[in-house]
Amino acid sequence: MSQPQQLIAGANAPLPADHISIRILSQSAIDCAAYRLTTEGKVRGDGDMIFYGQTRSDDGSVSFRGHDSDGFFDINLPAQPASIEKIALAFSSAQTLAQVGDVDVQVLQGSQVLLTCQLSAAGRNEKAIILAECYRRQGNWKFRFIAQGFEGGLKPLSEHFGVEIADEAPAQGRLQNQAQSQSQSINTQKAGSAPQTTPPPIPTASQNPSINLSKITLTKNQSSINLKKRDNFGKISVNLNWNQRPDSSTQAPKKGLLGDLFKQHKAGGIDLDVGAMIHLKNGEKTLIQALGNRFGNLQSAPYVLLRADDRTGQVSGGEWLDINGQQWSQIEEVFIFAFIYEGVPNWAQTDGVVTIHVPDQPPIETRLTEGTGNLPMCAIARLVNQQGSINVERINQYFQGHQEMDKAFNWGFSWKRGRK
Repeated sequence: MSQPQQLIAGANAPLPADHISIRILSQSAIDCAAYRLTTEGKVRGDGDMIFYGQTRSDDGSVSFRGHDSDGFFDINLPAQPASIEKIALAFSSAQTLAQVGDVDVQVLQGSQVLLTCQLSAAGRNEKAIILAECYRRQGNWKFRFIAQGFEGGLKPLSEHFGVEIADEAPAQGRLQNQAQSQSQSINTQKAGSAPQTTPPPIPTASQNPSINLSKITLTKNQSSINLKKRDNFGKISVNLNWNQRPDSSTQAPKKGLLGDLFKQHKAGGIDLDVGAMIHLKNGEKTLIQALGNRFGNLQSAPYVLLRADDRTGQVSGGEWLDINGQQWSQIEEVFIFAFIYEGVPNWAQTDGVVTIHVPDQPPIETRLTEGTGNLPMCAIARLVNQQGSINVERINQYFQGHQEMDKAFNWGFSWKRGRK
């Protein structure tokens, strides 16, 4: 396998007429974005912007997966509309580039790294950077490393490319901050588990007419967010992600990657699983998790579905749970947790993050950064039905296992050992 070509700022190289991935690696969290542009240098509409709040273009030919310090833009070059002349890649941060540190860019075809670029942070005080672009030249696609600073953050950067930015969240579902103590408790009644059925198709979420760049982070001091009651919340998606251990074909930053944090039990890597306890209004309670193949159901009880199980720990998009917001009136609460199925955890350094996506709302995230010792189970957050509204409450507590977490929150399940 040939060595990847290294580009300096201003240099370009040809791209294959194929699916490619552009990987952006940083030592600190950054907000990456891609913009599909016409010959005028503007997007055709909001569907041409791809970022943490809208991870796919309107036609699905450009998508974002991964983490805010290890993210991938997957681009189907042959599928790009004829009116798209360029795909610009950029990022912004609350910190200056000098504080963020060097940023590495890789262009991949499958698992093969074709091109590498490094953005040096030395002496750079910008908080937004136009990193690179894929562009058409005489019927072919090429890649140019730009490394150009931009004044301002993600909002002026996006408006520069013609994206319509919403000034605030929609009034119907505006978020209200409610500070509360870090300690949480749950009072529920014992009930049996629901039968398992084949997962149905996932309903489509509604689309926002303009882009909202807001992102809500739950912390110790601001641990609760309330989403006002509405007739239909649409599909609610919960993502668990963390810094992935890179494979041998890629170059990675010197720190912050999962491979340095876990002793592996098998060559496939760490297996970090997301799950949920669902308590319905009729008193029924059940668990959703890959362990025991309890993947749930969207269109019937418990109205929660685990999309798939990443058994390798290598999927950069992390793991996903979907909640049928059309049936929110049937749900009392959804309690989100994660556990290390294989490997020795060091939660304080995984940079794990759970993000809750509700249609027409800013993403809500909480980070798993406070674990101590080697406790493999993390109680993350819960979504509580408060007279029709959704109250999202951060928990961030750690346990030895399922049984200990059950006891702490009075679920009342009977437990026995199981394997996937």
